[in-house]
Amino acid sequence: MDFDHITRPLTDDEARAEAERIIARSFQTELPPVRHMPTSFRDDTKLPAYGDTPPVHQDDKRIVPAWAAGIAVASIGVGAGITGIGCGAWLVLQGLASVTLYGVLMVTLPFAGVAMVATAIGGAINRARSAVTKNVFEGPVTQNTQINNTSNQRGMFSRTRNDVR
Repeated sequence: MDFDHITRPLTDDEARAEAERIIARSFQTELPPVRHMPTSFRDDTKLPAYGDTPPVHQDDKRIVPAWAAGIAVASIGVGAGITGIGCGAWLVLQGLASVTLYGVLMVTLPFAGVAMVATAIGGAINRARSAVTKNVFEGPVTQNTQINNTSNQRGMFSRTRNDVR
């Protein structure tokens, strides 16, 4: 390999020639090749004077893939369904906005009826489960009460003990 040009400095003539080469190369207007893509197509073939024209092959150039179109259609369907739910909610809230005492009573009446029936059933079950016992004691009754009170007090602490028998 020739490493002579790296290890030794250039002479004045070689440096001038190299500088002219670099400057000429930088001012050179060389354009990269441009690919021309047609943006439209015109069919200039002659049409028959009468009758049907022959079919022409048309390439399938879809912009949107099929899965994206399916998602778009599903989104429109979901939006339409949500709009129906929103209209129903609007009607309910419009009805609640004009609240009267009779309207509140009519709305809460079924809930109050269900609560009353549940309470009655719970009470009946509770009564049926409780056993009926009646204790009758006959004879003399004696009650003995004895109270022992012991108190210890030492300094700050005290202790009181009560025994009731």
